[in-house]
Amino acid sequence: MSNNELRQLQTRVDDVNLKILKLINERGKLIQDIEQAKGTQEIHQYDPISDRKMLDNIHDYNNGPFKKSTIEHIFKEIFKAGLELNKNDHRKALLVSRKYKPENTIVNLRGEQIGDNKQHFIFGPCAVESYEQVAAVANAMKEKGLKLLRGGAYKPRTSPYDFQGLGIEGLKILKRIADEYDMAVISEIVNAADLKMAANYIDVIQIGSRNMQNFELLKEAGGMKKPVLLKRGLAATIEEFINAAEYIMSQGNDQIILCERGIRTYETATRNTLDISAVPILKQETHLPVFVDVTHSTGRRDLLLPAAKAAMAIGADGVMAEVHPDPAVALSDSAQQMDLKQFDHFFNELLSSKFIKV
Repeated sequence: MSNNELRQLQTRVDDVNLKILKLINERGKLIQDIEQAKGTQEIHQYDPISDRKMLDNIHDYNNGPFKKSTIEHIFKEIFKAGLELNKNDHRKALLVSRKYKPENTIVNLRGEQIGDNKQHFIFGPCAVESYEQVAAVANAMKEKGLKLLRGGAYKPRTSPYDFQGLGIEGLKILKRIADEYDMAVISEIVNAADLKMAANYIDVIQIGSRNMQNFELLKEAGGMKKPVLLKRGLAATIEEFINAAEYIMSQGNDQIILCERGIRTYETATRNTLDISAVPILKQETHLPVFVDVTHSTGRRDLLLPAAKAAMAIGADGVMAEVHPDPAVALSDSAQQMDLKQFDHFFNELLSSKFIKV
């Protein structure tokens, strides 16, 4: 075969490619028209029987050289593309998405403008154990000009025999501290029935990892006039995390802070695996501020500072970490909480980082 004949064959292949492209797009337009017609009749279900009939008809006309299995694979992908096309056409822009709202959402916590392109910090003990314990941490924070205090009054624990928190007494302690030290307090609420009561004591409702897909709790929190800090589930995809936030916002509450706290993987060197890449993805896909909980993601005091620096460097709006006056006697998660001296070092080192914007 001469070079000229080869070039002619290659040109014919290019022409066929363009014809196939034109026909695939023409088919896609027909599928859109069909879906639109179904929409007027409120018919949206996938019809596998129809697809099977089309494949059988295609096989009847297949004269090779491709095998039946190859042709079936190709057309199944074309059918699948048609389904995805309709899904994208009808997908509503999520309220939490940048597509719906391009500018950043600002969450106001007692004067702290979360989402203002500066970085903020949430510190406090894992669990509220006593007034004196929380006050010691609050005092150390106030000396540093910090006013976002966390503390668990309700503690979902893996074992039913572990310390479960002080409940409403813990909330009362947090309220007292908030009033005395002029702080905004963040605490996890695990039961939708407790939200209205808890709103009298705390400034921010935290929805923890284990409850990220507790949809009734999310909807109830969405109906409240309180900011919500939503933590990513320990095995949740980013899409599932975003949709959990959508549950809250769909009820009218746009004061939401997303919190990446690590996900469960096969790795055992840390408590969880910090998905640091989730931060820029969430910042690009949503208009909500994003925090990183370095305590629960690492579970190790020695990794808190480098993890926090990484979070700041990659664009997180803030960092959350746990501090306890005496972690050795803490009633929960003693290995991952900083004492007050370690807290001083952690914060000073963090402030000296070139990535910090405060």
